Amino acid sequence: MKINKKILANGIFLLLVFALTLYGVFYGEDLRQIKEAIRDTDVRYIIPAIGCVVFFIWGESIIIHYLLGTLQFQLGKWKCFLISSVGFFFSCITPSASGGQPMQMVYLKKEKVPIPISSLVLMVVTITYKMVLVLLGIFLLVFQHGFVQKYLQEIMPVFYLGLFLNVICVSVLLLLVFHPMLMKKIMTKGYEWLVKLHLVRHASSRIKKLDESMDLYHETADYFKTHFRVVVYVFLITFVQRIALFAVTYFVYRSFGLRKIGGYDLIMLQAVISVAVDMLPLPGGMGISEKLFSIIFRTVFGAALLLPGMILSRGLSYYTELLLSAVMTVIGHLTLGRTRTAAQR
Repeated sequence: MKINKKILANGIFLLLVFALTLYGVFYGEDLRQIKEAIRDTDVRYIIPAIGCVVFFIWGESIIIHYLLGTLQFQLGKWKCFLISSVGFFFSCITPSASGGQPMQMVYLKKEKVPIPISSLVLMVVTITYKMVLVLLGIFLLVFQHGFVQKYLQEIMPVFYLGLFLNVICVSVLLLLVFHPMLMKKIMTKGYEWLVKLHLVRHASSRIKKLDESMDLYHETADYFKTHFRVVVYVFLITFVQRIALFAVTYFVYRSFGLRKIGGYDLIMLQAVISVAVDMLPLPGGMGISEKLFSIIFRTVFGAALLLPGMILSRGLSYYTELLLSAVMTVIGHLTLGRTRTAAQR
């Protein structure tokens, strides 16, 4: 019941943010001109852009399938694709993409994947997923001063904030994994402090959950130490997976017949937006992503094609992902766990 209420609340919040985003993007704009510009795009570039979105979702399913295999648990690639879609759908509609992995654990449990195994797999996925963004952000700041000066001066405060939040997130996760006892002490002291301030009530169940969490981090640390090559392989797949999604903007750019800016710049500019908005409490970075796109890509697309370019780029990279993952989530809801149940009968 609580889950249904939370989903409903997230849905309402998503619709509200979506409505405000539409208003902010289209208010005062010539819709006919935008429609004509989009209609004239070269479909030969739109098709690979859609392919990049599919690959983005499929890439995580390959990672889940691979990691489960290393833990001696076999789950079919199609089912892993459905699990991946569930994660992306709920990540798209919840603030800071917080709802994806809890729902993935629910559906993995339906496939008889033990909670410790699914938790470990999704922890590795989370760390590598965030690590790619952090390394891209640091790479730009350290080695790409010219790029930063050329494109990013107007949005540096937001970029710094997004990178800082991602660094904190990855640092906390790695600290939890490799120094779980230290983190347990910190979290226990923090919990006791909250109890003393009467902000939370003392409950043995919370202490039990904390102990269970620490067990997970111990297991994750052991996995990192004994499967280092596996983690590197997962990181490389994740890197390619994220670059594929960033490349959507490149194909959109080329679909308008534009050639002046190279693929590297376009992909890295889209990466900047992801770094900036990934940890912000908005579903899919909605609203702020469009704002940053309009600033960063103003000189790239030009005034006439900026809004059509934004609509296509965001429409493909986020809304197509949302729609596709929603359809796959419905299929997953109807099929995951049913085959095993039927077989057991």
